[in-house]
Amino acid sequence: MAFNMTPYHAPDFSEAMFTEAPDCRLEGAPIDGVAPEGYHAMSIYPEYFKIDGKWLLAEESRMDCVPVYKDGKVHVVEFRNLSKGDLVICGRTENAEEGIYLYATGFESPGKAKDTFAFRQGHSRESSFSRDYDELYDLLKYEKDNGKIVWVMGPAFAFDHDARDAFSKIVEAGYAHAILAGNALATHDLEGAYLNTALGQNIYTQENQPNGHYNHLDTINRVRLYGSIPKFIEEEHIDNGIIYSCEKCGIPYVLGGSIRDDGPLPPVYGNVYEAQDAMRDQVRDATTVICLATMLHTIAVGNMTPSYRVTKDGTVRKVYFYCVDVSEFMVNKLTDRGSLSSRGIVTNAQDFIVNIARGLGL
Repeated sequence: MAFNMTPYHAPDFSEAMFTEAPDCRLEGAPIDGVAPEGYHAMSIYPEYFKIDGKWLLAEESRMDCVPVYKDGKVHVVEFRNLSKGDLVICGRTENAEEGIYLYATGFESPGKAKDTFAFRQGHSRESSFSRDYDELYDLLKYEKDNGKIVWVMGPAFAFDHDARDAFSKIVEAGYAHAILAGNALATHDLEGAYLNTALGQNIYTQENQPNGHYNHLDTINRVRLYGSIPKFIEEEHIDNGIIYSCEKCGIPYVLGGSIRDDGPLPPVYGNVYEAQDAMRDQVRDATTVICLATMLHTIAVGNMTPSYRVTKDGTVRKVYFYCVDVSEFMVNKLTDRGSLSSRGIVTNAQDFIVNIARGLGL
């Protein structure tokens, strides 16, 4: 079944509320890294700003950042990246009163009826996700050639042979265009390829190996000896795994470090803001984001992913965002943090990825 993209219905700027609205207020940043008083903070939704009588859409948006007018466009900038004199859009209302319009309903079908009260509207362990899987298969097949699929992954996949193999097939079949993760995913995936274990436990039989608690440290140490993951793969004749498939297919992966990291592996970002910038570089043009069994990375990526994307031809399209976790709390927590457009699937992430690979015919 072909995937049907949710259409975007743009605002009618000929309406009086828009034509009679004033231009938004622009004020220069007083110093580097500081916004002027009364700055406007962005959301995940499309937001338009009236400047010189024209309504401009912020094309590359991000929640909790500020809009800056420059070179005829509205740019969305983190506070830390503001430069003194940047023209920051100011105003705290969002219904055109100050030349600012937040448009939260652009992807809703006009006139579609919605019950005020209905059961089973959320995502819980009692929900049926069969339709979600079917939609996701069609979405991934569409996005493979028409979008950008970003996977945000915890280390759980490296602990299981079948899950690790399933995701490797997904990468090699073209259903992953970037991966965002931490040191642990790459470490235990490479450990699986190098020593057939993850945290010292056999990735197929789940049996603990003698002195196995050294295995991930030995793997990190070996990679650091070679100076890079590609060199480690070459010298140790690694021929399987998620990271191997990424290197083989030229798929970028961003490894954001944390305080608890061992080693870490050479490509891990030790500076959190450098990691954030590298992650946002991948999210900036993402059209489907799937977060799997990693709470902190999921919330981080959720906060930097808007609900829409402006394509090269100027079309506004929906960004599809999925959160998959065995914890019902985790799936719902993302909504609490402001990522209201996320879709939740409550299931074991290893089973999920195996089902996805099978559903794609891999």
